[in-house]
Amino acid sequence: MISLDGKVAIVTGATQGLGAGIAASLHAAGASVLVTGRDAERGAAVVAALGERAAFVAADIAQDEGVTTCLDAALARFGRLDILVNNACLYADPGLGASREEWHRSLDVNLVGPALLIAGAAGHLPSPGGVIINIGSVGGKFGAAGRLLYPASKAALMQLTKSAAVTLAPRGIRVLTVSPAWTWSPALAGMAGSEQRADAVGARTHPLGRVGRDADVGDVVVFACSDMARFMTGVDLPVDGGYSILGPDQGLGPRPWFEGGEQ
Repeated sequence: MISLDGKVAIVTGATQGLGAGIAASLHAAGASVLVTGRDAERGAAVVAALGERAAFVAADIAQDEGVTTCLDAALARFGRLDILVNNACLYADPGLGASREEWHRSLDVNLVGPALLIAGAAGHLPSPGGVIINIGSVGGKFGAAGRLLYPASKAALMQLTKSAAVTLAPRGIRVLTVSPAWTWSPALAGMAGSEQRADAVGARTHPLGRVGRDADVGDVVVFACSDMARFMTGVDLPVDGGYSILGPDQGLGPRPWFEGGEQ
């Protein structure tokens, strides 16, 4: 089992869903974890479930003071910082109907906040040895009908990983993206209703036959933060059940698409 004993991690947007799952995986590997987010009640519940070596701070990374609060709280509570996981995300996306204000809000949470956290954390992370993980998405790699804000911000976040990795490499600080496909979460629950239905629908576009779970992503984050990934930086680690390997036939082969079609 990978050990992160003695490490301290910040996980943004960790009061529920994937963020809480990533925090749990890091904690189970031995890291002390600062859970951040805007919902104090949910944050307290996550920390209570984790137990020792976990703390919560309320912070909105769309605001400069929220970025400062995250960094200051980790240093004050645990005395150091080894890992930053930029998970906080605004999923709402009106597509072509989005206003300038909605664009700014989405980019503030999904891109600018993470960029400022990287800049702020860089001075506190061990050099060498610090790790920054940006949570990307298959949404940042492919087109999506009716959506613009979320895919654009995730694509930009993946580019941020590359540039930050090159910038921080001389200091031995690694930066990686971990990109899930559909993963069971409150947002997916709202659309699918149940894990069983989500798996059934997701099986059509995920060759491994289901949607992801928090631990699927969290375990890869743990690996990426460990010395086992010590010579990896600037790249994307897809945790997508094979979603990103499918071509035009969606893994079905050519016949199903042409059988019964017009001549």
